[in-house]
Amino acid sequence: MENLVKLWAETGIANFTFGQIVMMLVGALLIYLAIVRNFEPLLLLPIGFGAVLANIPGAGFTEEGGILYTISEMGIANEMFPLIIFMGVGAMTDFGALIANPKMLLLGAAAQFGIFLTLFGAILLNVIPGIDFTLADASSIAIIGGADGPTAIFLSSKLAPDLLGAIAVAAYSYMALVPIIQPPIMRALTTEDERKIKMNQLRHVSKAEKVFFPLVVLLLTILLLPSATPLIGMFCFGNLVRECGVVDRLSHTMQNELINIVTIFLGLGVGSKLQADLFLRAETLGILVLGALAFAVGTATGVLMAKYMAKHSDTPINPLIGAAGVSAVPMAARVANKVGLEANPQNYLLMHAMGPNVAGVLGSAVAAGILLALVG
Repeated sequence: MENLVKLWAETGIANFTFGQIVMMLVGALLIYLAIVRNFEPLLLLPIGFGAVLANIPGAGFTEEGGILYTISEMGIANEMFPLIIFMGVGAMTDFGALIANPKMLLLGAAAQFGIFLTLFGAILLNVIPGIDFTLADASSIAIIGGADGPTAIFLSSKLAPDLLGAIAVAAYSYMALVPIIQPPIMRALTTEDERKIKMNQLRHVSKAEKVFFPLVVLLLTILLLPSATPLIGMFCFGNLVRECGVVDRLSHTMQNELINIVTIFLGLGVGSKLQADLFLRAETLGILVLGALAFAVGTATGVLMAKYMAKHSDTPINPLIGAAGVSAVPMAARVANKVGLEANPQNYLLMHAMGPNVAGVLGSAVAAGILLALVG
């Protein structure tokens, strides 16, 4: 009988807490969204599975020496995984549309307005009992508005590691919801005639321009905002490897094997932060609400800036491409193209929208650098 009691005490049923059960259900929900709804499956699937593993009582996954603990320490605590992801994204990015039309940098910058508005919103939430965001916490939450998962993880791992799980889940969830969140905002801020505007074909961009572009971006970052160089530096390195044409094997590895392997570890590492005692707090709900606000405001300011540019431009600009200024590459550009085609079946905006889209990647990294310089 005594042995049976001891055996029962070692079972998961006897040791589960209510919070652990809730978080395992959250993990199961993320897995469902990844598999059934196809929402950011490359990251929501490992994050969800990591959340399930992290909340198994007595398994030791998140204790020192456990596999999830080790993954988190070796790649998230020291920001290595987000930086490698950024390098891979750089290797997959074609800056041709932005180089051909440099004015699109303004749209990428305008879409980051949601980040700084949300920064103040997070501070204001402190009036609610149970919520106590520091300036560092608020900065990490605000970066969700950039719709850039690796940047959000990079900044929160430095400024607010306790909130990393909630911030990462919010960031990737809203990135997955781009086709749902953005179109109503885009339609509300534009007229039917504006959505029908056809833009001129982009000029050809030479190989030399594409090679020099990441070098120029890196030089400007070094001179003006060194705190952003970890992200932008790795991004520019990946892009240079892509465009130089002499190391195709490295470029292929960055775009495929390397980024895939790191994505697995990054997802599991983030999932390890979804432990019940870290996630089930009043702050989590505040993070989810503020993340949605930041994303919506960023979309709106991008569209409004495009409308302003269209009124003062010698060449036609469709305001829909402003929504692509958030850095959900290439999904935001595809959404802009889709909404444009609904208004005019001959209106192909994808290449034009890629300009502000990749500008948004740079913009979110710069915003993270600014917040890190001011708060970190």
